Amino acid sequence: MKVILLENLKKIGSIGEIIEVKRGFARNFLIANKKALYASKENISKVDKIKIELSKKDNEKKQEAKKISEKIHKKEYKIKKLCTENNELYGSVKPTEISKLIKEINNQEVKPSMIQPVKDIKSIGKFKVKISLHPEVDAEIMINVISSDTIQ
Repeated sequence: MKVILLENLKKIGSIGEIIEVKRGFARNFLIANKKALYASKENISKVDKIKIELSKKDNEKKQEAKKISEKIHKKEYKIKKLCTENNELYGSVKPTEISKLIKEINNQEVKPSMIQPVKDIKSIGKFKVKISLHPEVDAEIMINVISSDTIQ
């Protein structure tokens, strides 16, 4: 199915680009989240007219993402979790927890879907976490998991 992108999307395409995607992806994600339109003649002409406006909005989002990135990039956040004697956590540190932590400490809104841990955080230690704020702007933070108590 052919669609016209209304946003710059990482690994997919840029604003105004007509791309071929699977029907389900188009209907359930791109069109449902207003990231694309069906590629009809009417929609193509409509997107050509509003392309400049869409680019401006995208640049604003990019600038916002850069500001957030400057505040959180290379920072270290501590999380206290319950663990066993061999330093394994009960459960793991989820993106929602990391998102709440950033909100509390830096007062920055970061959606859990933007957070991509390099590997699952299931033990005590330091872990790199990549945050994709915009298709062109990434930030990297450190999560330091420390023991709050051990349970025998």
